[in-house]
Amino acid sequence: MNLSIKPINNHYTDQVIDLILTIQQKEFNVPITLNDQPDLLKIEEFYFKDGGHFWGALINEELVGTIALIKFDEKAGAIRKMFVKKEYRGKELKIAQNLVDELISFCRKNGIDVLYLGTVNILKAAIRFYERNEFIEIKKESLPSQFPVMDADNIFYTLNLNK
Repeated sequence: MNLSIKPINNHYTDQVIDLILTIQQKEFNVPITLNDQPDLLKIEEFYFKDGGHFWGALINEELVGTIALIKFDEKAGAIRKMFVKKEYRGKELKIAQNLVDELISFCRKNGIDVLYLGTVNILKAAIRFYERNEFIEIKKESLPSQFPVMDADNIFYTLNLNK
């Protein structure tokens, strides 16, 4: 099995949409549609333009995971679109960990010191994963005013990369 983590562009739009919507809607019954996520139709324009990024985890050229960064402040970013196909999750393959490590490495090289993310409280494994990676839960009111809040999110985390 050949795993690679690489930047994803608009060429992967259909695969990204299929991966993310399947997990959101079918697996976790999160009431979110493609219309709620127009960023998925213009990955390059939305994520790369202000210094953010979008990565995919590929196994033999099949997209099995994603993670994205929105740079919303000179020194701060928001993690978005952290998804791994069910059959590729877990500590054995470490796909989620590789995606987060890639994003954090990018942030350190590009002067982003603080990360924030929002998720949904029913995603228990994701929450445990973030906490294992030293993300600290914060109240929604503690988010920076520029943080791009998603309507579905109801639990929020931060990670200071200088600690």
